[in-house]
Amino acid sequence: MAIDLQNTRRVTCCIVGGGPAGMMAGLLLARAGVSTLVLEKHADFLRDFRGDTVHPSTLEILDELGLYDEFRQRPHTEVTRLRGRFGDIEATFADFTHLPTRAKFVALMPQWDFLDFLAAHARRYPSFELLMQAEAIALRRTDGKVIGVEAKTAAGPLQVTSDLVLGCDGRHSMVRQQTNLPVEDLGAPMDVLWFRLSRKPTDPNDLVGSFGAGHILVGINRGDYWQCGFVIAKGTLEQIKRLGLDSIRDAIARLTPFLADRTHEITSFDDFRLLTVGVDRLTSWHRPGVLCIGDSAHTMSPVGGVGINLAIQDAVAAANLLARPLKEGKVSEADLAAVQARRLRPTQLVQWLQVQIQKRVISGVLGSAKPPEPPLPLRLIARFPALARVPARLIGLGYRRERVEL
Repeated sequence: MAIDLQNTRRVTCCIVGGGPAGMMAGLLLARAGVSTLVLEKHADFLRDFRGDTVHPSTLEILDELGLYDEFRQRPHTEVTRLRGRFGDIEATFADFTHLPTRAKFVALMPQWDFLDFLAAHARRYPSFELLMQAEAIALRRTDGKVIGVEAKTAAGPLQVTSDLVLGCDGRHSMVRQQTNLPVEDLGAPMDVLWFRLSRKPTDPNDLVGSFGAGHILVGINRGDYWQCGFVIAKGTLEQIKRLGLDSIRDAIARLTPFLADRTHEITSFDDFRLLTVGVDRLTSWHRPGVLCIGDSAHTMSPVGGVGINLAIQDAVAAANLLARPLKEGKVSEADLAAVQARRLRPTQLVQWLQVQIQKRVISGVLGSAKPPEPPLPLRLIARFPALARVPARLIGLGYRRERVEL
């Protein structure tokens, strides 16, 4: 569909935000013949330190769409096991090789490449349109019902009229804010400093996770460099700055010895990007004419790296349940409520697990100057390696997997 830059537009579904939930929902709705416009406020998807883990549950969706083989031809890394060090235990804590799926691995692909991949396939459908540099700034209403959005674009103001506004604009969602949807804050004890370190051919291929005395480090293999997350207690960044860079360099060297010879690459605190971690969810995801999914509906902790994949599951459920009423021009609040009802339980379960890990494991590690005592589940996995299949299933497939029904 050619992009028409007039100052008004009429579509069936206007999706605010071109992240994983927005792009997958746009692809699926357009595939079903629903006139769909995705508004993405940035000029491209190229933003660093975003989630890069594409889990087997998402790879199953790509397989159902006939995109799995093409996806694997794109540059990426396949991780079949998650190894880490917790105190004095070093072991494989999740083994994906036994999953009952075609993809028995987690794919590590920069999110911008993944979004470009989805966008390229969505553009093949004439009912799909992606407008970059188009920021939705306000919801439009008539008689209490949302009927579209006001946006600012590179070509000037844009007024969109739609039967449904789908909020996929992340944790700082404009859609969430302007609908005044009630939020339940579940709390998070930590924040994350993201940064890069170079990678050598002799380094491990798998994800790196290390829990030491007062510190946690996660490393994601990005080919020629490591995307690293240094976990800190919430609100302690200024205190860490006063201690100086050497304190972080030393902690990294202790946590992950093979990185010790390159910590000098951290030259200032400008090399870090702070992720303020939050865990919350809307108690209601919808109002007449508008529905939030993904991070707009539930902000996830980075624990388990499941945020992208949960958002994509939301998108699949939304498309499955809403494509028909949207095509018939009679989407109702009951239809929107059905999406929340379908996806609420998986969200609650994942967030409950994240909060338990935050409280029982992460808080204890960050608050101690002593090497941490591995929790019982990790000690059991280290002793009985077959148990590593259990966390692999939870992380890789989650609860209530969605299937493409369009």
